[in-house]
Amino acid sequence: MDDEVVQRVLEGRDYLQQPTTSATSSSLSSSILQSLPLHVSFDRGYYLLVKAIQELREKKEGLVTVGIGGPSGSGKTSLADKVASVIGCTVIQMENYRDGVDEGNDLDSIDFSCLIQNLEDLMNGKDAVMPLFDFQEKRRVGSKTIKSSSVGVVIVDGTYALHSKLRSLLDIRVAVVGGVHFSLLSKVQHDIGDSHSLDSLIDSIFPMFRKHIEPDLHHAQIRINNSFVSSFREPIYKLKCESESPNDNSTYSFNGNDLQLDNFIEMYLRPPSAREEARISDWIKMRQSGIRYYLSLGDQRFVDKNYIIRPKAEFEVGRMTLGGLLALGYIVVVSYKRASKTVYNGSISVSFETIDTLGRTFIVFRGTDRKVIGAEVHRISIKGPWITKSYLELILESRSVPRLNTPPPLVQASSVEGQEKLVTAPKPIRVTPDLVNKLEDFNQPWTRSPTKTKMDPVLAPWRLISSDPSHVDNSSAFRGPLQLAPMPDSYDLDRGLLLSVQAIQVLLETKGFPVIVGIGGPSGSGKTSLAHKMANIVGCEVISLETYYRSENVKDFNYEDFSAIDLSLLSENIDDLRNHRRAKVPIFDLENCSRTGFKEIQVSEDCGVVIFEGVYALHPDIRKSLDLWIAVVGGVHSHLIARVQRDKNRLGHYISQNEIMMTVFPMFQEHIEPHLVHAHVKIRNDFDPVLSPESSLFVLKSNKQVAYQDILKILDQTKFCSSVQKFTDIYLRLPGTPSNGHLSESECIRVRLCEGRFALLIREPIREGNFIIQPKVDFDISISTVAGLLNFGYQAVAYIEASALIYQDGKILIEVDHLQDVPGPYLQIKGTNREVVAAAGSTLNLDGSYTTKSYLQIILESLPPFERSSSGIHVKQAARLQELVEFIQSQGSGSVAESMPSRGSFPMEGVIEDMQSRIRRLERWHTINTVLWTFLMSALIGYSLYQRRRR
Repeated sequence: MDDEVVQRVLEGRDYLQQPTTSATSSSLSSSILQSLPLHVSFDRGYYLLVKAIQELREKKEGLVTVGIGGPSGSGKTSLADKVASVIGCTVIQMENYRDGVDEGNDLDSIDFSCLIQNLEDLMNGKDAVMPLFDFQEKRRVGSKTIKSSSVGVVIVDGTYALHSKLRSLLDIRVAVVGGVHFSLLSKVQHDIGDSHSLDSLIDSIFPMFRKHIEPDLHHAQIRINNSFVSSFREPIYKLKCESESPNDNSTYSFNGNDLQLDNFIEMYLRPPSAREEARISDWIKMRQSGIRYYLSLGDQRFVDKNYIIRPKAEFEVGRMTLGGLLALGYIVVVSYKRASKTVYNGSISVSFETIDTLGRTFIVFRGTDRKVIGAEVHRISIKGPWITKSYLELILESRSVPRLNTPPPLVQASSVEGQEKLVTAPKPIRVTPDLVNKLEDFNQPWTRSPTKTKMDPVLAPWRLISSDPSHVDNSSAFRGPLQLAPMPDSYDLDRGLLLSVQAIQVLLETKGFPVIVGIGGPSGSGKTSLAHKMANIVGCEVISLETYYRSENVKDFNYEDFSAIDLSLLSENIDDLRNHRRAKVPIFDLENCSRTGFKEIQVSEDCGVVIFEGVYALHPDIRKSLDLWIAVVGGVHSHLIARVQRDKNRLGHYISQNEIMMTVFPMFQEHIEPHLVHAHVKIRNDFDPVLSPESSLFVLKSNKQVAYQDILKILDQTKFCSSVQKFTDIYLRLPGTPSNGHLSESECIRVRLCEGRFALLIREPIREGNFIIQPKVDFDISISTVAGLLNFGYQAVAYIEASALIYQDGKILIEVDHLQDVPGPYLQIKGTNREVVAAAGSTLNLDGSYTTKSYLQIILESLPPFERSSSGIHVKQAARLQELVEFIQSQGSGSVAESMPSRGSFPMEGVIEDMQSRIRRLERWHTINTVLWTFLMSALIGYSLYQRRRR
């Protein structure tokens, strides 16, 4: 669907036939791009925008201009920055074109003439001089020259970026609504009840929106509803203690890095209907820095041991938003000044923060890696005492107001009002055949609410109910007088993660450790990802149910049967953990289908939580021993359903979601879904990591030969590790799928078999310049899912067999791939930082040798074209494909076929053994060299000292 949407965006005249003058651009822009009657998520909007820019550059000579407009806090700047990280374009912030201090969103304060002149200069190949505005000094402080020779794409980011004065100069127009804009409206409507309509709230909080901003948004070609507000996917970890020498805080530095000085005013607003003793998590926080205002909705944070863990949950808004909240009845309860001196080294920051109301100075360590912060604190020998209370709580305590964020006492939560009602498990996203809405839908206020029917729900607090077996679920085995009451709704991944961690904290405070959690759901729904994100926050163990497979009950890759799990050992381990004994957890090798050993795990006060995740984690025989039950549906599970529906619809065959479920996920509805209804938290994972900029992995690929010693030089030897992998990629396509006569990744679903696992790729990655931008996550599925796709009519049209030597140090991964039937190896450099990956490629002298071709393209190009059959399969691959298909179908159906291919039949086995021995020899030689060199240097130094003494 994505390619079709992008083509719809780009329908219009041929750019190559048009001159590139600004006048021509002005006359063409309104007719070149058609508006999409499609309101998309932030991730999909990002993906569509990148693809549209790429195709537009191919069709148009000269500069490509993009405007991203929307209300304050909607996510415009975040989108612009993420697109720029992939495209490598120039972002022009409209805020720099202010000509004075204004109310935040005043249209008259923008110097449009200067902005237009800058755009026209760049479009005509001239350098542009952009002004710079300092929000602390509240004035223009200089300018910045933008070289036209280095600019191919320009993004204008600002509230009025789609204004009529600019629209004629823009090739692509993007509107972003949502983010804090929608969530603030939702919270205010919840706080003050139904006494105000949505329109009156908009007029109060965003008074400029309906008159000056909203009309322009309907001229956008891509319209984004950004539901993202706060996320613990990449939380900020903090350690805070009081400074012993507040007057000497400038002595701390990271290799001479300069201190950054900031002054803030922080205000907390209490809802008009709340009592004074209301929990501070319901208050709104507003931070003022110069003439900028930043909003966060409530005190969203976790405290785990000494760490304060916060989401990325602060958004810039206009000053009039504060006035609107006060006019609606919100009260500023606490206000204080925070003076901050901060030094940053690229990984963590250290701040010395003075709070005027308290008259105290604090040292605060911040970073995204918990272990790095702990190591730095240990290095400089700071031992606390650590403070986990917020500045607001410290101020309230100084006024003799008790801490307000503590969960309710046990005795207050014991009442039960009748039997809890069971809630149906959330279903995977249902995708209708007509994915593009009609133009008439634009009469509805898509710019004013996250959905067309209701605002986003506000998270309810956890309740504890009686553990009487007659309540909720008779298999519950909460070891105490109370248990959690299931939440009545289903939630997205971010909110579900927040609720899950809060539930763990409630259980720890009411029943103590250990807390044993189960996360269940279909293959590819996101269970493992959620489990590890929770573990990063609460610092706990994650155990996959796959480790409990019994080899005698597993035939190769058929892991769907519940009887394959060693239930007695699992129960014994859970019982040991609950009784504070050491549990011997098995280690299972999926590739060899055998148990290879055990590892010991024991809960303690420092690590009192254990998470079990797996398809059957909520099975009655397992969940009766667990304290918290979490169900996850969606993820690749849902996206695969949408892909199958799309492919079938393109062929004119409508197919229902239920048919897909019964064929592609045959075990789900019968053996998994019934258990999910009992979950305390039900999560619908709509997150698509293939589209999301949050999971970008930058890859450089080259077939240039590189020596092993050269690879070692660019990797950190203290963190270096290596391994060997074998993988087989199978490409599936529906016969009759429209194509241009050549097989491409966009037409296929790729299934990768690697180390006993099947992984799925539904969409091809983004290719930009020398880089391939792909997701950094794998989508594990079962073999029965692959068999279901084959039963649905998908045909295996190509395969790749390869082996890989992998070297990594935690920041960079270098992979040397040996493809069958391809003469030389291909080297891939992978990392999350584009600049680091590019620098590694330059160090290895790979510049000029990169390719963005997929291995599918490379393999097919290496085969003679005359051998292609009418079905698109090469004759040379047909026999092996048939063998693989028969193997998958036999194992996917649950039967053990006698014709199953033996492991020894894989032709790459000899290559694997050769590579493993070569790695061992190279590493042994590297170690010997290090020892010999150390010995030689020691001898030379010793001899030198001996000679000096003789003199």
